[in-house]
Amino acid sequence: MNTKIYKEVLYLANELMASANNQNQAEFDAFYQELKQLCDDNESTDKDHPVQWEALGDFTDDLMQAIVIYDKALAKAAAINSKDYLSSIGMSAARLKVELGDHAAAIEYLEQAKVHSNKIIDKELKAEINNLLTELKAS
Repeated sequence: MNTKIYKEVLYLANELMASANNQNQAEFDAFYQELKQLCDDNESTDKDHPVQWEALGDFTDDLMQAIVIYDKALAKAAAINSKDYLSSIGMSAARLKVELGDHAAAIEYLEQAKVHSNKIIDKELKAEINNLLTELKAS
């Protein structure tokens, strides 16, 4: 992964969080647009990476649009066979599906994330995936 892009995504994510915490919608919108432009500029280039798309999904207010972005991020993660991103993006998409009341789709995302998480070292993420999957299947 390009370190410069990672740092830029991290910077924008931090600024988006600060803007949200300060309830500064104009500033949030400007940073969101900058992140979206970064994703669009890098798409289908050697700089394209799931981290930028995952971040864009994380800060997208329209939940249905965020799912579309997460699906794009999942495709990018699958293309580079990144189990970490496949797990974390799948978990994020599942949480949104739960919020939207679509538990069946959330379970599908979680089942895939669980498979991918078998190859990652992040025990906390593995536990979150398993716990939410168990909870949804029990309900």
